[in-house]
Amino acid sequence: MTIAPEKTETQVQLRVGQDWLALCSPAHLTPGRGVAALLPDGRQAAIFLDREGTPYAIDNRDPFSGAQVLSRGLVGSFQGRPFVASPLLKQRFDLESGRCLDDESMSVTTYEVRLH
Repeated sequence: MTIAPEKTETQVQLRVGQDWLALCSPAHLTPGRGVAALLPDGRQAAIFLDREGTPYAIDNRDPFSGAQVLSRGLVGSFQGRPFVASPLLKQRFDLESGRCLDDESMSVTTYEVRLH
């Protein structure tokens, strides 16, 4: 009798340094909305799943206000690029590059993220 290995559930994973950090099941994410994750070094990341199922991760700290709120922002797209708009001052941050679409002198950290 052969016993098949137990199938592990797909996880949203974030690259932190050289390691991958498992965050949650994709089922815990609502497309178009973000969640905050506390990283081992005390920083926070904002995790998003777009409507096509692509995951994104950026720093949760809004560089304009200093508040940890980007995970609560509104997700949209501009010229085919996904962004999140800060819930406080409404600046838009590109989810792929971290660049602020409204002020080129500002940006946020992006994280490599995968479903694995």
